[in-house]
Amino acid sequence: MSRKIAMYARTSTTKQYNENQILVLKEYALKNGFEYDLYEEQESSRKTRPVKQELLRKLRAKEYDTCVIVSLSRWPRSSVELLIELQELADKGVNFVSIKDNLDFSSATGRLQIAILSAFSAFERELISERTKMGLERVRAQGMKQLGRPKGSSDKRPRKKSGYYLKEANKRKKIGEAKGIFMPIEHYINQKAN
Repeated sequence: MSRKIAMYARTSTTKQYNENQILVLKEYALKNGFEYDLYEEQESSRKTRPVKQELLRKLRAKEYDTCVIVSLSRWPRSSVELLIELQELADKGVNFVSIKDNLDFSSATGRLQIAILSAFSAFERELISERTKMGLERVRAQGMKQLGRPKGSSDKRPRKKSGYYLKEANKRKKIGEAKGIFMPIEHYINQKAN
């Protein structure tokens, strides 16, 4: 009995074509006897991937039990994004296959590979944090007083404060109401001013 799977192809620019990816994906489905729905995304510089988001929604709803891509590089923007989504899909019982990387996360070996990728991702985040802290310590040791981003043209003129206190007070009021604390907005404005 054949199963229906989801297949995802993405190019980094609109000038590239998905033809090579699609050929590999169709060959995989044919070889394994799968029916499939193909999701194609052409991306230029936009930060969102609407086709991928729609596919993720369907995977979360268990409309498919397997998602197939040609290479892991075609799926995430970062290793952190990859690991979060892979873990979420694995927890929902959705299999994830990367053909060229020879990864099938439904097996014990595949789950071990997720754990290894996750460990490397955590290691990478810790290294970045350590480098940032070392850089700040070096700057402090050299006696530099300006830490953080350099001042820009918008920092040379005084910023307007009108609206800032009200905006911050509204944020605090919403947080308070979420916790069941109902106070007039003036309470939060006075709190911010003090």
